[in-house]
Amino acid sequence: MAGKAQKEISGGMGQPQAHDSAKLHVSGEAVYTDDIREPAGCLHACILKSPHAHAKIKSIDVSACAIPGVHAVMTAKDIPGANEVAPVFAGDPVFATDEVFYAGQSVLAVAAESIGIARKAAHLAKIEYEELPAILNVHDAMRSEKYVGDPYVMQQGDSAAGLSGAQHKISGALDIGGQDHFYLEGQIAMATPQENGEMHCWSSTQHPSEVQHLIAKVLGIRDHLVTVDVRRMGGGFGGKESQASLIACVAALLANKTGRPVKLRLDRDDDMIMTGKRHDFNIRYDVGFDDTGLIAGIEFTQASNCGMSADLSNAIADRAMFHADNCYFLENAKVTSYRCFTHKVSNTAFRGFGGPQGMLAMEYVIDDIARKLGKDPLEVRKVNLYDAKGALKNRCTTHYGMTVEDNIIRDIFAEIEKTGDYAARVKQARDFNAKSPVLKKGIALTPVKFGISFTLTMLNQAGALVHVYKDGTVQLNHGGTEMGQGLHTKVCQVVADEFQIDISDVRITATSTGKVPNTSATAASSGSDLNGMAAQAAARTIKQRLVSFAAQHFNCAEIAVSFHGGMVTAGEETMSFAQMVSLAYVNRVSLSSTGFYSTPKIDWDRPKAKGRPFFYFAYGAAISEVIVDTLTGEYNILRTDILHDAGRALNPAIDIGQVEGGFVQGTGWLTSEELWWNEKGELKTHAPSTYKIPTGRDIPKDFRVALFENENSEQTIYRSKAVGEPPLMLGISVFLALRDAVAACGPEGCLPPLQAPATPENVLKAVQAVRKS
Repeated sequence: MAGKAQKEISGGMGQPQAHDSAKLHVSGEAVYTDDIREPAGCLHACILKSPHAHAKIKSIDVSACAIPGVHAVMTAKDIPGANEVAPVFAGDPVFATDEVFYAGQSVLAVAAESIGIARKAAHLAKIEYEELPAILNVHDAMRSEKYVGDPYVMQQGDSAAGLSGAQHKISGALDIGGQDHFYLEGQIAMATPQENGEMHCWSSTQHPSEVQHLIAKVLGIRDHLVTVDVRRMGGGFGGKESQASLIACVAALLANKTGRPVKLRLDRDDDMIMTGKRHDFNIRYDVGFDDTGLIAGIEFTQASNCGMSADLSNAIADRAMFHADNCYFLENAKVTSYRCFTHKVSNTAFRGFGGPQGMLAMEYVIDDIARKLGKDPLEVRKVNLYDAKGALKNRCTTHYGMTVEDNIIRDIFAEIEKTGDYAARVKQARDFNAKSPVLKKGIALTPVKFGISFTLTMLNQAGALVHVYKDGTVQLNHGGTEMGQGLHTKVCQVVADEFQIDISDVRITATSTGKVPNTSATAASSGSDLNGMAAQAAARTIKQRLVSFAAQHFNCAEIAVSFHGGMVTAGEETMSFAQMVSLAYVNRVSLSSTGFYSTPKIDWDRPKAKGRPFFYFAYGAAISEVIVDTLTGEYNILRTDILHDAGRALNPAIDIGQVEGGFVQGTGWLTSEELWWNEKGELKTHAPSTYKIPTGRDIPKDFRVALFENENSEQTIYRSKAVGEPPLMLGISVFLALRDAVAACGPEGCLPPLQAPATPENVLKAVQAVRKS
């Protein structure tokens, strides 16, 4: 077999590779939870929602629900286990008991032969409520001192002294709106009872292990009796990290009660009303600085609207605090966080997990400083940037005690300033504005520094399972979930590269709690970092077995065994990978292995608010240019240039797609996506007719995206960097470009009171405000 030709393989690391389901997506053949063939006898479920933001439940009468086709009606008293689906801290019941805490809270559920019958029956229930006063915003919560978690402080130096001794001071506040996830596939689960009291559930979830645990909890059984599978989601963005649990648990409860499969699929209106959003914040700030714009002291007070329960809010509020610095050294800083209780749906994880809100406030402050001093905001940004490690001033310690070891933002600034022609475009915008009384242009260059790791240290672990079959093909399973971001493709590339085989020879299977247990959520931009390393570990275990076998079988040293181009060479012998695998099987070599990975170096002491919560930082920068009609507040994004740090990209095609999508989603959050509740606490923007996500017309007319050539200084999978969340914050450049255009309507030094989202109405209000100043 010596001398066989090496074949060309595709899908190696660093190569642009199509998403593993790309053809299925565009052909409509990709199977989502709702596409799975329903088992015989499958019932359909409907949840009845509370119409009140806060009320006592005086009575529930479900006798009228027993119409033909109904098989079960469940309220809290019918739950065999615990009436609780909270991810961490208690407070999220499956069904309300004596009191409801937001308009849209689940009160009961019905399983019937069709969704139409289930909906009709649910609305026949007679529920008597006694309405109670409701807290509907963070200001009222602060006055009432109603919180879902204890206030928390991070600080460095002496902020009070820095402020009192500063040459200049500014105080201000920023309201930052929330955001609906608006995943294309809504919340859905299908539960099927199995023999011996077991339960299987297909769930559209980012966290199968949590859904498994909570189904067991509400059924009053052990975890090993529940299996949860997810092949793919049609988007998640954090909205299926904890929020999917309620849907799966209701389906499982009804399946358990009826002994038949049950599917629960929320329509868009119910989905938006019942599920949590990105947290809206009110952030107050006091900053002192010198004539160059260098910050001498700063204090932030962050009030986040958490809703009716803790959910993941404490970790989200922590991350908002972590990112209150963005890319800037704050020698004297204090960040205080209040996690406010309101009678609204419990807000939850959303791409960025609090980081975007903290970062936006910091960039708003930098913008204020520049306008106060009459400087270009980029000049003030550069003055305040972290230094590289070892620099003379050593300005590289965060306000939570972590050393910034990999600061490359100055290099990114230098490159994007040049490629984006920043200085010339600023001048062109100023010249245009001087001659245009109605239309005004604005431009902004903003950076991103985003910490990568779960801030709860124990979550930074992952497992994988790799099987090599006798014909040389490979089946892979890992704990991460695919929601369109390309995680499965990247992990397949890792395994293909380890064995030096074509990616078409590697097949990934549905994420399953029955194959890889105790997994963390696919969140925190950690999917490729964690699961890629776990899959690599599993593949390397099998590969080492093959190396040891080949060396012994062909009487050569292990160092003389190599894998290359779909072939294996052992001393003087060369054969295909499939032939080597077949030979190993005949000689009883194990061709299956698990793999495990835990992130090194991270350590966070929460009581002291000091430590290293992140393995590394991902960086990026964007220049956005806009034009605003100052008579109406309407605007267009003329051009955006992005330079993003993905380390040594695993798959440039997928990474650039993530950067583009993240930017557009971040821009939507800060421009058109406005959530509106009435005075009764009812969400009225609960469909595409009233809630505006970006469309093709909202994308910059000139959109230029590039990856910064850089290798991660930490030992991540192939020295890559996470790319899921960081690009979202590049959308801040659009918000500040709009603010720049608004400033052109007022006197020099004015501070436009533009609030987020910058809808045309809010832009017009800000224009009118600066014209009066």
